Amino acid sequence: MTKDPAADHVRAERMIPLGEPPRDRRDLFLRKVLWIGVWLVFLSQPVHDLVSGSHTTAGTVAGWLGLAVFVGIYLTLVFRNMGTPLPPRLVIALVLVLGALATLLCFTLGPSWLGLYCYVSVACGATLPLRAAYWAIPGTAGLMLLVGLHAGERDAQDLVILVLLIGFAMTGVVQLIRTTVELRKARATVAQLAANEERLRLARDLHDLLGHSLSLITLKSELAGRMLPGHPDKAAQQVADIEQVSRQALVDVREAVTGYRRPRLAAELAGAQVALAAAAVIADIPAEADLTGVPEESESALAWALREAITNVVRHSGASRCTVEVLRRQTLDGPTLELSVEDNGSGGSGKGPGNGLTGLTERLEKAGGSLEAGRVKHGFRLVARVPAGAGAHVGSGA
Repeated sequence: MTKDPAADHVRAERMIPLGEPPRDRRDLFLRKVLWIGVWLVFLSQPVHDLVSGSHTTAGTVAGWLGLAVFVGIYLTLVFRNMGTPLPPRLVIALVLVLGALATLLCFTLGPSWLGLYCYVSVACGATLPLRAAYWAIPGTAGLMLLVGLHAGERDAQDLVILVLLIGFAMTGVVQLIRTTVELRKARATVAQLAANEERLRLARDLHDLLGHSLSLITLKSELAGRMLPGHPDKAAQQVADIEQVSRQALVDVREAVTGYRRPRLAAELAGAQVALAAAAVIADIPAEADLTGVPEESESALAWALREAITNVVRHSGASRCTVEVLRRQTLDGPTLELSVEDNGSGGSGKGPGNGLTGLTERLEKAGGSLEAGRVKHGFRLVARVPAGAGAHVGSGA
């Protein structure tokens, strides 16, 4: 016998998935009916009492009418409260009406109607605040016990335990539902925050990558334009460099988009030398740095800081000299690796930190480091610090 995949899919659609939010209004309606319909079993005794013929015609009609009103109020109270809660005063009033109807029906039609107090207890646990429910449920059980003893029903004492258990169980169910809803909201918030963080990471990476590469392309394009009339061979070399930089920028952007971009400090030192030379800035940069024991995240953050600093020197400072130093220092918080970039330019015309420095500060703080940037006596200085493992002195570019 073969299974029909389409039929299985239809059956799966009709099933109520546990632990998941309602898919549509029909799913929500079915869940409410399921939760509320379970408790309708306690109507068996009142219904049996009415159809047994033990009451007069007027009593039977009054019983059916009272039962219909009681069930209508109960369903309105519990069914509506599972969706959009009713006003607190209206909830309290309806609970009191349920208790009064249950008491009236028990006094007039006999002890077979004591099961209605189970619905009053359920309504208290499902609709009242937790503190109020802790008082209302025992009060309902006590009222039922008094009515049962007055009617001469010995089973009222056993029914007290059921009323208490069913009421407090409903409070637990309500708290579980509320916790589940809050967890779903928290999960959605975490997902939104993760998406925002990823967008910020991508924005920082693209700004740092393209700002540096486009600045270098612009400088080399201008240089090639000046060389073209008299030195076509040198201009062709500049054009070849532009092609190489643009290809590398494309690779870097792809890596940044996929989240695998981790620049290396050695590569950024070499790139800084090329960028400063193209901008006719006298550079004092160390050829390499000993990064033994330095975490990869710290090195990556420092490489981003060097890239941003050199981009600012080339694009905004108007400097003629730039010095880069990489030092290892011992602080109270442990060993740190310090990058210093100082130039003799103006530091730009902005009144405050730009997007690059703001994103760089966030990136360094995420790696456990810090950033200092500002004007000095003869120019502008940027200092970035990141945690480093124990190791020897790294040296400077002097």
